[in-house]
Amino acid sequence: MEIVCLDLEGVLVPEIWIAFAEETGIPELKRTTRDEPDYDKLMKYRIGILKEHGLGLKEIQDTIAKIDPLDGAKEFLDKLRAMTQVIIISDTFSQFAGPLMKKLGYPTIFCNSLEVAENGEITGFKMRCEKSKYTTVKALQSIGYDTIASGDSHNDLGMIQASKAGFLFKSTDAIKAEYPEIPAYETYDELFTAIQNVIEGGSR
Repeated sequence: MEIVCLDLEGVLVPEIWIAFAEETGIPELKRTTRDEPDYDKLMKYRIGILKEHGLGLKEIQDTIAKIDPLDGAKEFLDKLRAMTQVIIISDTFSQFAGPLMKKLGYPTIFCNSLEVAENGEITGFKMRCEKSKYTTVKALQSIGYDTIASGDSHNDLGMIQASKAGFLFKSTDAIKAEYPEIPAYETYDELFTAIQNVIEGGSR
């Protein structure tokens, strides 16, 4: 039995931090997991910048409220969920994900949580588990699922490489060049067909 594991940002919705960087005019916040493979380091960097500028959870949530899924994302997800089980495995946070899940038709998401002070300042973050994407697909495999994974960034490579089949989607040229053995797609139709082929016993 297969289960599809998808990344969220860059795959189904725009990158939240890039949108927030554009909204606030703080270019340093455009740095994402595509640029920095060490997520712990990246988040501490972001929290430092937020503190420096006096920005907190509310300001980020106000930006998220304006974000819509990528064109075709909800239709792709609906079509995929009609065919098989799907879980979104993201390094985003529950405080960010809610409005986006509503716009995507409430798919299942596994993500992390922020530590927020009473004044709304983001003081830290709590990861659900270590190497959360890789750990999650291994856990799903341990209960009898064959995982099929797709994402766009460095932090998706663990789950992609550990799965029965894995695909890069809307990734960077640098990541695609570094991992030429991983099939890479740019459109939802291509990705859906690749996943369908695996489920129906076709080739990777």
